[in-house]
Amino acid sequence: MTIETNAPFLENELMDVARLFPDDSAAIVHAFSYGQGEYENTFSLDGKTQKFRDTMPTLNELEQKRYAKRFSKLALYKILKARHGTAMPWGALTGIRPTKLAYTERAAGRDWKALFAAMDVSAENIRLTEDILRAQEGIYERRDGNCDLFVSVPFCPSKCVYCSFITADIRYTRKYLDEYMEKLCYELQSCASLTGNLRSVYVGGGTPLVLEPPHLKMLLDAVAPLRKNGCEYTVEAGRPDVFTDEKLSLLKEYGVTRICVNPQSLSDATLERIGRKHTAKDVYRAYEMAKKYGFDINMDLIAGLTGESYEEFETSLREAIALDPDNITVHTLCLKAGAKLKEEHARLDGETVGRMVDVSRTLLRAAGYEPYYMYRQKYQAGNRENTGWTKPGKACVYNVDIMEEIADNLAVGANAVSKKVHTGENRIERYGSPKDFPTYFAKIEEVVAKKNKLFSE
Repeated sequence: MTIETNAPFLENELMDVARLFPDDSAAIVHAFSYGQGEYENTFSLDGKTQKFRDTMPTLNELEQKRYAKRFSKLALYKILKARHGTAMPWGALTGIRPTKLAYTERAAGRDWKALFAAMDVSAENIRLTEDILRAQEGIYERRDGNCDLFVSVPFCPSKCVYCSFITADIRYTRKYLDEYMEKLCYELQSCASLTGNLRSVYVGGGTPLVLEPPHLKMLLDAVAPLRKNGCEYTVEAGRPDVFTDEKLSLLKEYGVTRICVNPQSLSDATLERIGRKHTAKDVYRAYEMAKKYGFDINMDLIAGLTGESYEEFETSLREAIALDPDNITVHTLCLKAGAKLKEEHARLDGETVGRMVDVSRTLLRAAGYEPYYMYRQKYQAGNRENTGWTKPGKACVYNVDIMEEIADNLAVGANAVSKKVHTGENRIERYGSPKDFPTYFAKIEEVVAKKNKLFSE
């Protein structure tokens, strides 16, 4: 699909809507005009011209652009919905954080449910959003000075076919490991005064437990001075083939409260197809090892993995629920540039993935889990979402803060993106560290200086 518009600032927004409807080669011409609080969108398609007028008084240019985007997307969505005879589960909403939009509407004294309904969001997804807002009560806090610490460990035992991160097989990156740990620990030490009111620590990757005990201890020693208040402490342990009692014991010794065991699937055939070097049996073994240490445990599953059937996904989900972890996150596979899978498949089967997501909601609710965070990405199959489910009282603070963007995020390491949240101005400043190891090493002083500047101001 191609779109020609006289309003360049709307082009990306319109293309986001167009991508919701696959296999459409239509050529669309769009004209936009605005005056005296009235927005006019005219679309020409298939020899027909349709005009939409909406009225909304605005206080400033920023609000004007926000409503221009909203009304233009909704107008195109209505046209394409009628053309294809298909409604999307999130309607004309294309942003990655629906709950953030709901919070914004509520803070302005408006009915967010009415907006979602107007944007053709399904009743089930309105309910999902409402449940998440409820589950975040007591955790959600917009206050200057709140901060979360993210530590990047971009090493993995192998590269999964769906992965678009900079992480690589440690067999090929081990030569960088010693220097990376040295620079990472230096950065942690240099940024220790920037954490403010620290709400959580999250060590992610990659697969952090791919580190051998000496390097793991080095990392935990470097984090310890920053975490003086005993806040939530998560390590994305990741794949079961890197679990050992020695490593888990170290995590416990240093006060880690939560770990992630991320099988993505409990089908051996699927695990082999996606490039994993372990079996479902290894997942069960790692899970039981972790439970001995009393950690809260998160587990991840992905709907839409290569060649996986609906029945295989449902079996994985039921088996994950039977393990009784504190959190289960169900991701919808997203095809991104940089992933091997992106090169092999242009688009995923949205109908099957939709059934997978639907059954996950049914089974997780029935098992006593509640949704507590959610986000969406471009190119997700079936226009679905990623949702974190938790047992009551076991929500992960880091996940809430990072998804809702309500606290500073001090992110250290290669490819780590730090965020400074200016609550009163409703504004976020970002700084991304170099992605590749040699550049990160060479620019470590610059990285430290820029983060100190970002957070000090």
